[in-house]
Amino acid sequence: MKSKVGFGNIFWPSLLAALIVSIIGFIIWLIAVFGIIGSFSSIGESTGVSAPMNAVLHMKLDKPIAERTSTQFNPVSLSFDNQIGLADILEALKMAEKDENIKGLYLELEGLQCNFATAKEIRKAIDRFEKSGKWTLAYNSGEVTTLKEYYISSAASKVYGFPASNFEMLGLAGEVTFFKGTLDKLDLELQVIRGKDNDFKSAMEPFFLDKISDSSRLQLISYIQTIWDDLIGDISEARNVSTDKINNIADEMLAVNTEDAVKHKLMNGVKYRDEMMKMITSKLGKKANEKIAMINFEKYAAKNVKRDLIAKGSKGNIAVILAEGGISVDGDGMTSTDICKQVKAARENDNVKIVVLRINSGGGSAIASEQMWREIDLTNKKKKVIVSMGDVAASGGYYMAAPAYKIFAEPTTITGSIGVFGAIPYTADMFKNKLGMSFDYISTNKHEALSTNRRLTPEEVAMVQGQIDDIYETFLGRVASGRNMTKKQVNVIARGRVWAGADAKKIGLVDELGGLEEAIDYAAKTAGISKGEINVIYYPLRREDKWEAIAEMIEESENKAMVKTEKMPALFVNALDQWKKVEAMSGIQMRLPYELTIK
Repeated sequence: MKSKVGFGNIFWPSLLAALIVSIIGFIIWLIAVFGIIGSFSSIGESTGVSAPMNAVLHMKLDKPIAERTSTQFNPVSLSFDNQIGLADILEALKMAEKDENIKGLYLELEGLQCNFATAKEIRKAIDRFEKSGKWTLAYNSGEVTTLKEYYISSAASKVYGFPASNFEMLGLAGEVTFFKGTLDKLDLELQVIRGKDNDFKSAMEPFFLDKISDSSRLQLISYIQTIWDDLIGDISEARNVSTDKINNIADEMLAVNTEDAVKHKLMNGVKYRDEMMKMITSKLGKKANEKIAMINFEKYAAKNVKRDLIAKGSKGNIAVILAEGGISVDGDGMTSTDICKQVKAARENDNVKIVVLRINSGGGSAIASEQMWREIDLTNKKKKVIVSMGDVAASGGYYMAAPAYKIFAEPTTITGSIGVFGAIPYTADMFKNKLGMSFDYISTNKHEALSTNRRLTPEEVAMVQGQIDDIYETFLGRVASGRNMTKKQVNVIARGRVWAGADAKKIGLVDELGGLEEAIDYAAKTAGISKGEINVIYYPLRREDKWEAIAEMIEESENKAMVKTEKMPALFVNALDQWKKVEAMSGIQMRLPYELTIK
């Protein structure tokens, strides 16, 4: 008699075998790819990519721009998330200025992702490239030409757009997402305790209010107005259109597509891509049907800038430390564990004469901020530290900048927010009403059973308030010492208030207006290093990125196959990101108020 074999006895072993084979296959594929890339990287390691004669550099800004170039494998989507670093963009443009084979820059913008201070630095680098005697053409090729895209492209001598594309020139606005209604539905409360007089410290307001508070509205209006004035000032100078005219265009909605932009002299014309190619061919002095040498900007930067920086190694005389992200002791973003090591390494590197600390952070952990402050303060006493603020250097991001010898910021940098807060959730009602759960406690002492599932007593609230006030007093002291002010003077401009870089300079929180390039030039001058002897070493130290090479290969194949991956809507991504940040908070915080989306 034949025995029956159950479905499970066949299915599960087969599934397990298939999974094992797939995993082994994936590992073998990775090993093979790394081997191929290793063989590629060993050929012409130090030679870089030399542009052919009479070439044009094609700079396409269509992905996130961060402080450093990075490529990370995303296990969820099984794809690579890559971003180009601002430092690489600036270095590559500087190299291209001196590259005799490169005759011009073709700038194409579609889907740009960065903030306004970063946009300004790129814009200035393009302007310097053009002033070196080379031509620049900008083409806004997307369905919508955003304000940031147009702002960067306006640095070019000639600016064009795709016919019938939408055009954004309506001013600036900020949008804040509030979660109080969501928490109410979940029976979840969040008690926020701010430092004494921190009426501008509006961090966490989205979790207990349903609209912007009066004090926060005042600071938000102030700094977006400063940003707008700076933007239109640069556009006005480049396009020879008065700021009054630009404001009128925005107020009356006179430029809503590229044809309107041309009509009001914000662009030189509308063109299709083939027409742009004909224009570039003509600029290079070639006939219509002749091939032109178009150099991919990212590859030019990757093969020249990165290998050049790697080759310099520890011989650099100016250390640039890139500090980006939310502040924590360990984990994602900017960690004090990493930054302290890098600052100490720069301090102990005998070749390094001066340190430039590039900060792009809205703050985070108070403890981590204090740890970094200590290392930066020690370094500044041995070698001067020059701070360059990026898009944002606020709260904990300003705390770590306080001991620096000199602070640079762009007019559009968001800074200040000198304040402290703590957030204590109350979750018992949510668990009881939604899940039927309840809690009880035993303890040896009166206040031992601190839990998010019971409300704090008035004595416990007073204890937390005292801790926060102590840290705020320390914060005031750090800034007062670094800025040569009294604590009383600092408190007038502190109280958690956010400032735009241009306003921060007026009140003494910033010394000079400028970006990373200006900070490096100032550092060289301060350390007595001539321009020809400047040798920058970036921390963390640069190494060849194998993932980046793999991602480049995959990206090229996807472009050929026209493969597009679906992404989660930005609204949900941003909301999820805010929830994750709240969940990761531990201890007292120094964070920028709000996740403000400027449009």
